[in-house]
Amino acid sequence: MSLPEIWFLAIAVLFGGYFLLEGFDFGVGMLMPVLGRRRGETVAEGDTRRRVVLNTIGPVWDGNEVWVITAVGAMFAAFPAWYAGMLSALYLPMLLVLVGLILRVVAIEWRGKIDDPRWRRWCDIGIGAGSWVPAFIWGLTFANLVRGLPIDGDGRFVGGLGDLLSPYALLGGLTTVALFAVHGAVFLGLKTDGVMRIAATRAARRLAPPAAVVVAAFAGWTQLEHGHALTVVAAVACVGALIATSVVVTSGHGTPSARREAVAFATTAVAIVALTVLLFGSLWPAVIPSTLDPAFSVTIADAASSAYTLRIISWASLVVLPVVIGYQAWTYWVFRQRISLQQIPASIGVPLRRDAGAR
Repeated sequence: MSLPEIWFLAIAVLFGGYFLLEGFDFGVGMLMPVLGRRRGETVAEGDTRRRVVLNTIGPVWDGNEVWVITAVGAMFAAFPAWYAGMLSALYLPMLLVLVGLILRVVAIEWRGKIDDPRWRRWCDIGIGAGSWVPAFIWGLTFANLVRGLPIDGDGRFVGGLGDLLSPYALLGGLTTVALFAVHGAVFLGLKTDGVMRIAATRAARRLAPPAAVVVAAFAGWTQLEHGHALTVVAAVACVGALIATSVVVTSGHGTPSARREAVAFATTAVAIVALTVLLFGSLWPAVIPSTLDPAFSVTIADAASSAYTLRIISWASLVVLPVVIGYQAWTYWVFRQRISLQQIPASIGVPLRRDAGAR
């Protein structure tokens, strides 16, 4: 296997790691308004529930984003033509992803700084939007790459926004939203306790069956239109894993079980990894297929950097990558405990306004 092919696989692994880890972050953010509210509760009780949800990803969400930074950086170094073509053709979707991620970062970091219900409500909106938008756009982006883009003989994108909004691409966005929502629900089941654990279990039971239908539709469409013999396994594994998730989370009559939660998280993880394999496997050996003429498609060999550049970044990654993975694994181990309502302390945010009588 040549170095360009190895780096194509490496980028697939990096995006797979990103979808696996950041996927439950997105899912938690999407479910935060639902699980953070209960009928008849006070404002303070609702805020405590939302803080439990948010604290499940508090120590790890920013580390999870390192995976996409590394993936895009690797794409830039190993396949500059892929990087340039993808970001120019998908400029607006990538801009929306960037805006969504920035909005989520600001909302998470600043939510607890101000002790005011309206302030936190706007931050919660930011967290939700910063989770829904990237989750949808990533699916739409990779669906467009697999389907192909109107690329001319010079490698330039000659289409418009309408070319990016095909039914297949929109289904791809819906697929990642549904899959990440289920992934986030089962992650919350693993990380919470008490009433929040029960709420997360119920959410997973409701989300898993329809998500399995959506994922099956997208995986089947991808395999029929763009897949080949080797991607059949990935398509079947993706659908089968999510069906298994549905079976696991709907068993036990809604009673939380650590074993079922672990199995459910493992099956959603398998579904995400299998979906990534299906997408990148359907791309191979191209990185940007052209819908105008197959001869205009940008292949792995066309987009690759020089052999010298690939050797340098290969040695650098062999040194840095184990350190990054080891540190992140250690972080997950340290913050492995469950979180309950009783563990959330009182807010320490500063008041938004001074009391009228204070001088």
